[in-house]
Amino acid sequence: MTTHIRYTLILIFLFILTMTSQSRAETISQLVQCPHTPNCVSSKASPTDKEHFIEPFTLSMASSKAWPLILKIIQEQPRTHIKEATHELITAEVTSLIFRFTDDLTLLLNDNQTIDVRSASRVGYSDLGVNRKRIMHLRTKLQDANIIE
Repeated sequence: MTTHIRYTLILIFLFILTMTSQSRAETISQLVQCPHTPNCVSSKASPTDKEHFIEPFTLSMASSKAWPLILKIIQEQPRTHIKEATHELITAEVTSLIFRFTDDLTLLLNDNQTIDVRSASRVGYSDLGVNRKRIMHLRTKLQDANIIE
């Protein structure tokens, strides 16, 4: 293999790696903003935004032990499909039972033993509180397992 081909392959690899990082950065930035519609909750929303804000999770054990347990509990939720799971990010799609609407669930592990959470509907104006209930149900499951405070 010539040196020219090796450099080309390395550049292609780096380009693909950069694209993956950009999509992860885009996912992380999505935690910040909920739309103006009442169909999303996020721990990154302003605490004064009572419609969208929800408290982040605080770990009660080391993140290296907690993160796989959190992933397992999310996987056990009905109609939930994990899209991506890394050492700091979990994204999942949750499908509603009757109308088959898809909601997006995102958890982001921070350095300070907290987990930012977001759950949002893809379509519609209101979710009738489904996303808030989903996060609260997950919070309860994780607290019952002594994973979070």
